[in-house]
Amino acid sequence: MIKIEDLTLRNLVVHFVGNQQKEEELRISKSEMHLNDTDLESLLMKYFLSPFKNPEYYHLFHEAELDLNELYAYCSKIFADPDCFYLQSISIAKHLYENSVHPKVKGGELYIVYLENIQVENEITDAIGIFKSESKETYLRVSLKGENYEINSDHGININKLDKGCVIFNLDKEKGFRVCVSDSTNQWQEARYWKDEFIRVKPREDSYYHTQQYMQLCKGFIDEKLKDSFEVNKADEVDLMNKSVKFFKEKEVFDWNEFSQEIIQQPEVIDAFKEYKDQFQKERSVHIYDEFDISKGAVKNTTKIFKSVIKLDRNFSLYIHGNQDHIERGFDDVRGMNYYQLFFKEEK
Repeated sequence: MIKIEDLTLRNLVVHFVGNQQKEEELRISKSEMHLNDTDLESLLMKYFLSPFKNPEYYHLFHEAELDLNELYAYCSKIFADPDCFYLQSISIAKHLYENSVHPKVKGGELYIVYLENIQVENEITDAIGIFKSESKETYLRVSLKGENYEINSDHGININKLDKGCVIFNLDKEKGFRVCVSDSTNQWQEARYWKDEFIRVKPREDSYYHTQQYMQLCKGFIDEKLKDSFEVNKADEVDLMNKSVKFFKEKEVFDWNEFSQEIIQQPEVIDAFKEYKDQFQKERSVHIYDEFDISKGAVKNTTKIFKSVIKLDRNFSLYIHGNQDHIERGFDDVRGMNYYQLFFKEEK
């Protein structure tokens, strides 16, 4: 959780970073921007930080040596001497420009800010924010002229939708600082330049990370292993998904023994789950813990991947949120078709 009640915006500079491959410009501002409007400052803070309500945390990294991560080097200098903020902001803009070479990368304004007294996970510290706006929207401007209203159109930024963002906190320096990242426009594999090439991060192994990994493990097992290894139907899969999500929502601590006995139950399925877990760890080069504190933020964000729906041909979709005992599956010999029977007490 990030709190900004006592936050101070110490420095702000805006540069423009185009797509180098398209021969677009890198335009560097001659100086920092000074805001004298508290309302505008509040709007900017909302625009910059609203995507980070329940963030996943990362660390900056480099395969060879941490000091070779460009953002780590630039931010280390700023935290050590905030007066060099402007000069280091130029280095950050140039670094982004060097990585803006994919044909689908859009040019846009790059905002770099130095924040003081920002609270993250109950710690008060300074932070460097790096944000980019790529999308412009058309909006209407209504104004009164004389005794009549005029309507005009203009292009601007939607402050409720940040395109790309990164906040680097002056914490855990030896591990690569504490970092959170947002990218709302990146929907294609080829252009993950923001997170993977410009920032270069790896997940911080905390309760959020462990919770997310285990929930993804459960989802993968149900999707990839359960149906192939056992005689289960879609309703059984959805039921196991719902029980798994409920377990993570209700428990404070994850314990494998408790989870296996309460949720999976059948010994042969438990063995298959263990086997899938070993495969999951090897393929992703991760270590899955069997006991950890459950992060409610991770549960909230990861629950989205669990779809409690059964799609029947192109005619029906069944959303299942409760007791599987109220659903029966069968086959109609006359029609030559499968069917589900649903039992309920009242219609709402």
